[in-house]
Amino acid sequence: MRLKDKKILLGITASIAAYKIPFLVRLLKKEGAHVQVVMTPSSHHFITPLTLATLSGRPVYTEAFDQKDGTWNSHVEMGQWADLMLMAPLSASSLSKMANGMSDNLLITTYLSAKCPVFFAPAMDLDMYAHPTTKLNIDRLLSFGHTMIEAQTGELASGLCGAGRMQEPEEILNVMIEYFKKKSAFLNKNILLTAGPTQESIDPVRFIGNHSSGKMGYALAKEFAERGAKVILVSGPVSLDIKHPNIKLLKVHTAEQMFEVCMEKFKDMDIAVMAAAVADYRPKNIADQKMKKKEAHLFIELEPTKDILKTLGQVKNKQFLMGFALETNNALEHAQDKLVQKNCDALVLNSMQDIGAGFGHETNKVQILGSNHHPIKFDLKSKVQVSEDICNYIEKRLKQ
Repeated sequence: MRLKDKKILLGITASIAAYKIPFLVRLLKKEGAHVQVVMTPSSHHFITPLTLATLSGRPVYTEAFDQKDGTWNSHVEMGQWADLMLMAPLSASSLSKMANGMSDNLLITTYLSAKCPVFFAPAMDLDMYAHPTTKLNIDRLLSFGHTMIEAQTGELASGLCGAGRMQEPEEILNVMIEYFKKKSAFLNKNILLTAGPTQESIDPVRFIGNHSSGKMGYALAKEFAERGAKVILVSGPVSLDIKHPNIKLLKVHTAEQMFEVCMEKFKDMDIAVMAAAVADYRPKNIADQKMKKKEAHLFIELEPTKDILKTLGQVKNKQFLMGFALETNNALEHAQDKLVQKNCDALVLNSMQDIGAGFGHETNKVQILGSNHHPIKFDLKSKVQVSEDICNYIEKRLKQ
């Protein structure tokens, strides 16, 4: 039983797709899960509480207070009880309430009290699913760190055909099984991760920097966190945001600041992944005031910044240390040298010569070098998928 003793809080809203939920409850129970169902009042038009109570083996709750004896059905206790909350099917109305905290029924107040990861499976007609407000509400839930189980394209209750059909129970079950499987991979591991560029001031207005967007590092942070790790993400200036209960975000600007944070945190880490694009040089002298443009040439004397990866390689004890290398020429040769010089356990190489790889892209194409220096090559993929490959590699190395 792959979900043995997992506590699943199942929220059901008013959608015709609710007819699929009894099948899902049976699948969850067969896998050993404990299932607590909470319904919106309108969802009773599509499926009865009696059916779900019979299949789950637990009372089904809709109202905050029992009409017969006044017993309080505590949304707080249910929110704290669950290992995972699943909203399925999730109607456009309840989606909006979740996104905006409109707690006018027991299910939404329970959702607002949930301490666990939240998954949601939208189900609505195609025009509703495609509406800009629906997309905004979905984006908002995703920004909360929730996981969306994508709606399918197919025949809808309206007779139309398009996107908006709730995913099938078997697939929803597989998503949940995979989540709990992944969650245990780095359980109780402390991970230090750097991301984004650094900015080295010339004066109060100008700086030396690079084109790093931080997307690769942020994708890695999310993937590690979803696999159970406790992540300290040290980020240079980027336009990204990240929300996950397992991620602590520390923002810095300069290489010196990043160095200081990494040195402070590294001793308590199990794994360190240095994905940031740290400036190698900084101005030796920073002007107090904005430098005015002149006809004469401007010369700025630079000095090297502290080498974070090399320093961590010198002081590491039992930590697994992974570096990153972005190269423009002789990529593999330079990466192999860096692996040795920095005393890394592994190094991720990507080349500016590969189309779709490097700074600013949603995709990346990497090679991972280990202690034997022989690269494992991966195809061009989204940075989310690349983060999965990197985590899988580290997981395998730690088991050796």
